[in-house]
Amino acid sequence: MATERVRVRGVSIYRPIIYGNTAIVLNQKERETLPTPDHTHRWTVAVRSAASAPDSDIVGGADDLSYFIKRVTFKLHDTYANPNRNVDKAPFEVSETGWGEFEVQIRINFVAESGEKAITFYHHLKLHPWSNIVAGEPEQPPPLDVAAKMGPVNSWQYDEVVFNDPFQTFLNILTSHPPTPLPKTKRRPVPFHTANPASLEASKGGTPEFTQEMEKDEAERLEAARKKVIAEQDKWRDMLIEKEKELSKLKAQLTEA
Repeated sequence: MATERVRVRGVSIYRPIIYGNTAIVLNQKERETLPTPDHTHRWTVAVRSAASAPDSDIVGGADDLSYFIKRVTFKLHDTYANPNRNVDKAPFEVSETGWGEFEVQIRINFVAESGEKAITFYHHLKLHPWSNIVAGEPEQPPPLDVAAKMGPVNSWQYDEVVFNDPFQTFLNILTSHPPTPLPKTKRRPVPFHTANPASLEASKGGTPEFTQEMEKDEAERLEAARKKVIAEQDKWRDMLIEKEKELSKLKAQLTEA
């Protein structure tokens, strides 16, 4: 029993998750039944497994994550009653109605066997269809009747929760619940993300699904961005060295004068 609380050094194990939201436009009749008739959308914010169930109409959620997640707390806008929503069992999600977009804080607490600290993500609640995906330019939401015909709005982010040197007990739990693998290639529309504007068209036409191909593309984009940052750093470092040389030369000239 004592060995179960010993960390297994040199081992890393991860679980793919997604977090984000889906939103739909309420029709006039639905709005009139609400205590807040100014609300225009119904939305669901969630933490789910990355893989989607076959023929499912939701993004992700093929696996029950409660074997390693104990609680998810969603911090909504302060205008909502009880803005801190604790969800202690799967599905880890909150559904509400509203009219405005805002940032949702998502705090994930793990099961006691993990011995891990909670982690926090931030998600911008997306209600309006994606448009004007140009850096620095504000989006222009279409009229509600037009948006309703465009179908549900999806905004999801893929991430991997990595556990380094896990306790033996927790490692046993994780290995006994292997995640459903992502499909290798595109079978449905893919989730759109602002980091990849080219995926906007590919996200249309139905419920999106994450794939291994997307994961590979994202890794390649991150590597390209990393190289670009390094190149910029090298460029500015060289410029700084040249300026320092010029400054030293001017100081020497002043001293001689």
